[in-house]
Amino acid sequence: MRSVCPHDCPSACALLVTVEDGRLSDVTGDPAHPFTQGVICGKVRAYAERVHSPLRVLHPLRRVGAKGEGRFERITWDAAIAEIAERWRRILTTDGAEAIVPFSYAGTMGQVQYFAGHPLFHALGASRLDRTICVDTAYAGWRATLGAVTGNDSEQMVGADLIVLWGVNAAYSTVNVMTLVKQARERGAYVVCVDPYRTPTAEQADEHLMVRPGTDAALALGVMHVLIAEDRVDHEYIARATLGYERLAEHVTRYSPERVAEIVGLPAATIVALARRYGASPRSFIRVGIGLSRHENGGMTCRTIACLPALTGAYADDHGGALLSSTAGFGLDVRVLERSDLMPERRPRAINMIRLGHVLTDAAMAPPIKSLYVYNSNPAAVCPNQTLVLRGLAREDLFTVVHEQVMTDTAHYADLVLPATMSLEHEDLYRSYGHFYLQLAQPVLSPPGEATSNWEVFRRLSRALKVAEAHYAKSPAQLIRELLATGDATVEGITYERLRAEGWARVNLPHPYRPFADGAPTPSGRVEFYSERLARQGAPPLPTYVPLHEGPDNAELTRRFPLQCIVPPNRFFLNSSFSQSERLRRRQKTPTVLVAPADASARGISDGDAVVVTSERGAARFTAELTERTRPGVVVVEGVWWHRFHPGGRGVNVLTGDGIADMGGGPVFHSNLVQVARA
Repeated sequence: MRSVCPHDCPSACALLVTVEDGRLSDVTGDPAHPFTQGVICGKVRAYAERVHSPLRVLHPLRRVGAKGEGRFERITWDAAIAEIAERWRRILTTDGAEAIVPFSYAGTMGQVQYFAGHPLFHALGASRLDRTICVDTAYAGWRATLGAVTGNDSEQMVGADLIVLWGVNAAYSTVNVMTLVKQARERGAYVVCVDPYRTPTAEQADEHLMVRPGTDAALALGVMHVLIAEDRVDHEYIARATLGYERLAEHVTRYSPERVAEIVGLPAATIVALARRYGASPRSFIRVGIGLSRHENGGMTCRTIACLPALTGAYADDHGGALLSSTAGFGLDVRVLERSDLMPERRPRAINMIRLGHVLTDAAMAPPIKSLYVYNSNPAAVCPNQTLVLRGLAREDLFTVVHEQVMTDTAHYADLVLPATMSLEHEDLYRSYGHFYLQLAQPVLSPPGEATSNWEVFRRLSRALKVAEAHYAKSPAQLIRELLATGDATVEGITYERLRAEGWARVNLPHPYRPFADGAPTPSGRVEFYSERLARQGAPPLPTYVPLHEGPDNAELTRRFPLQCIVPPNRFFLNSSFSQSERLRRRQKTPTVLVAPADASARGISDGDAVVVTSERGAARFTAELTERTRPGVVVVEGVWWHRFHPGGRGVNVLTGDGIADMGGGPVFHSNLVQVARA
């Protein structure tokens, strides 16, 4: 039977699932899907263990112990809904609707279940959540240059002569890109990987550029310097499709290869060679990862990289250009699902999810947060400044409801835990942010116990609270039909019935797809090297390298915390998802910090030692792995382990800060100075 991977990954892989005696027995990739081509990651191949996990929540539960202990008693669904409705009515009367906060992100990428709670919370007038924890900074930077979050189709990179994998460990986080890269290499493409440490993706590239964390914009500017100085640019494309070239040309004179070499930690000759190779390859394709945006300067970094294909005209080539995300290629009007029209005339306050710890502990909040409803997310594990987050979740006067598939760290802090379905147990529509195919997934398993979908829980709450009832009277299938019917020309002819019969459909975009071949949907209608909008906001209007505050240039901080710590994904977890899998934890072995031998030697650390990593926010224990995969001055912690599986009971986000990046309100997980010592 067909299905779709629901997780927060660009690929949205098409799946074939086998069910025997009501249990999931096998998951493979569907080889018929044009993009995913039957390739799936090891996490999803082990999906049966997740679906049938002993940690599945099967019934509604009420807390009977202290918050964080994880002690609960079973209650009925009717009792759970009645208690939520009663507590919220009381809060509405005493503190107002803004004292209620929804907290969700991309635990499922299915459109119906992702947006299921929005209409209810809008109708209540609850605080709005700025869901910024992943892509918002990257998207803001991309839009500053290109106006829309889309790009050349990844399928076209098979015909590229040069592929630059910039800040993306595709072997872990979007495996299908590696399929395309392999096909491109077989026909002679040269592959460059830009990444602060030697990932499996870097190991498969022809060349790995191990830049210092947070300096990617400087590298891009150094490449621009050489391209312009040596006249390796496409003057025809620049004249008809871009804005601000003369200003850019003058601006990048200050980013000589020699100066950039000192910033990024690469030889000047390497920067020159990259620029010359890029300038000589009109069929050059840059696949940009979201991770490089999770720095204080992340938006400007994405904006700067997006300028490169405009200099060489690669945006106009059938096999060139760049892609960060395909999101804007899907002309779905999600207002059908989120129903922002239900909000009060005075829009409720917005809360940045990255600042959850501050929001829950700030005595000056008016009104204070009195109830938190968590779904599609595990904030106790994934939010930065974890110590503050846990302090807030432990508040006895905070009424917390967690709707969850498994008993997560966050669920341990809940007053009520509600059992949630998994994607194989409900219907949904999926778009991707790595390709241009819509997919429909039908339920193939019966929900275990009393597990209930997001949509159904909010329908019951809507009825109990008597808000947004007309919206929730519709079924998920009705909403999917309406979503497809109200979309733009990109989804014309793609119906619920067609998707149910065929499984997927490519949206109606040209093939090859070159959205910036003749300009961009910016205010000027051109690719903007110079942005008047950024200038009005007081930001640098031209691509600029901005040093990190929490980085090597901060002498005061580096005296105490001399190492940069980045926190990329690991092979076996997706953020904190799959951390509950005993088999995958065994394969990952233990929470590990990668340390360069020179840094380890200076601290008396041997391979396999227990160590403590400390930032100005907290400390966590890891096992040291000495490796040349990272450079001196940089340590790497891959993946997010749940607290209960982490030595000392606290994970990597004890270390990370909840500062806000330069654009879009996103996180700064990788702008993180630490010290490492033997435990």
